[in-house]
Amino acid sequence: MDLLGSIMNAMDKPPTLSEKERQIIKKRKEELEKRLNEEREKMDRFKGRVEQKLISYFSDPKNVMLKFEPMDHVYRSIVHELAETHGLLSYAFGADGIDRYIRIYRKDNAPCEDELAARRRGEPWNEEIRRQLIEKRKLEELELKESEGTKRKKKFIPNSNYKDKYAHLIGQDAALEAARKTETNKTYGFVPSENKKDIRSIEQTMADIRAKKRQRQSEEPNSSTQQ
Repeated sequence: MDLLGSIMNAMDKPPTLSEKERQIIKKRKEELEKRLNEEREKMDRFKGRVEQKLISYFSDPKNVMLKFEPMDHVYRSIVHELAETHGLLSYAFGADGIDRYIRIYRKDNAPCEDELAARRRGEPWNEEIRRQLIEKRKLEELELKESEGTKRKKKFIPNSNYKDKYAHLIGQDAALEAARKTETNKTYGFVPSENKKDIRSIEQTMADIRAKKRQRQSEEPNSSTQQ
């Protein structure tokens, strides 16, 4: 312990701050806190103005869209948050850091995809363009329906008649003859088909076979005696 104590005592102690240096550090800290408070108050004032503007503007049913001037990311995030809080839609357009701005819409008057795409490209958009686009789409849908109806009504007509192609083989009236209703021929040759059907039962058939066999056996001795 004595050795360790002597080593610690031999080491240089950290330099102490002078009163002037402590005052400088304290002042810088106070200035930083002051700027932060000022920025916080500035944000709160901005938030209050935007919220009041949204409430006042969209209280009139005729007002359906509100455009804000370009602003940086922090302020845009406040506008987006307020729009969502009040049930509105918000979209940002333009290049970030240059002319990025926000448009606020009513939900019942949400922008179509064509408007969003046009504004993102930096192209103009107004109600006249929207009306023309709607009319164009209605016309295209009508033309599509008429085209589909025409296709359904159109009757298929073959390019050639198969009877003309095979007339030398089947004749011109072959198809008509084949289409006529056919009737079953009840006779085959000179004997009616009904007479060719064996309607006996299996037992009767076996009995007849046995009877014929006995008859042949009884006839065989007579034939041998005659010889």
